[in-house]
Amino acid sequence: MTTIIPAAEVTLPIAAPPAEVFAYLTEPARYVRWMGATAVLDARPGGRYEVAMRDGFRAAGSYAEVDAPHRVVFTWGFADDEAATHTKQTAGQALAENPLPAGSTRVTVTLEADGDGTRLTLRHDRLPSRELAAAHQVAWETYLPRLAVVAVGGDAGPDPHD
Repeated sequence: MTTIIPAAEVTLPIAAPPAEVFAYLTEPARYVRWMGATAVLDARPGGRYEVAMRDGFRAAGSYAEVDAPHRVVFTWGFADDEAATHTKQTAGQALAENPLPAGSTRVTVTLEADGDGTRLTLRHDRLPSRELAAAHQVAWETYLPRLAVVAVGGDAGPDPHD
C-alpha cells in the first residue's frame, strides 16, 4: 500500500502584475528581499537554484521549467547534511541523515493575472513525510506574504529564518 503524502500548497493575491512577481522568483537580488541572505538562480531549465540563510541553512536544486511570466518549477532540498541541521523543521532534534537531499522535491509556482495583480499558487510536492509537508506548509505561508509585500515596493522586514 502506497502512502500518499499531501503537498504543501499556498495561494495568495499579490497587488503587482505577473511579470513583476516573476522577477522575484528568478532574479537573485530580488529573491533575497523576501527570502534568504544569498541566492544563486540560473532561471533556465537545468539551471542552478540555491538559496542560503544567515543561520547556515541552504536549499538547493535546479530549475525544471521557466515560462515567463506564468510558471516556474524548480527542485528543492537541503543543500547538504550540514544545511539540514539548520532547518527549523527538525524541532531541535538531531537528524540521522538528510531527509530531503538537494533537488529531491518539486516546487511549482503559477502566476495568473488577476485584474491589475496576480494570483500566485505555490505547490511543493514529493515531500517524504506528513511532518515535512506540514513544516513546509508553515514555511511557505510565512515567506509568500513577504513576497507580496516586496513585489509592491514594501519592506518585508528581517528574514524569519535568521
